[in-house]
Amino acid sequence: MIINHPETLAAVTAAFYRYEQALIGNDTAVLDDLFWHDERTVRLGAGENLYGISQIREFRAARSAAGLMRQLRNTVITTFGEDVAVCSTEFTREGSNKVGRQQQTWVRLPVGWRIVAAQVSLMS
Repeated sequence: MIINHPETLAAVTAAFYRYEQALIGNDTAVLDDLFWHDERTVRLGAGENLYGISQIREFRAARSAAGLMRQLRNTVITTFGEDVAVCSTEFTREGSNKVGRQQQTWVRLPVGWRIVAAQVSLMS
């Protein structure tokens, strides 16, 4: 198994930053596109546990678009072979002393790279 195969790493990195731009811009269509459309997809958030693409879509549709801008730091993207990757990052938001943490598992499916599991948490 090749860790961080250059072409695979570049593809996942592009998908990760596409997700980030969609997140801060509240582009729910792109956010939805980047999650695996399956009921086995999991997103454990800072205040919610979402099981399945339907719950993730409902959460995104109801979420306020205000205050989504953030700064990333300590981002680590690691690929395992050509079909699996883990993306971990910390983030901060202006006006908050909390540090957010985000981790995503990405899998290359026939439709492209998709998030199959995600976790978001906050710490003081």
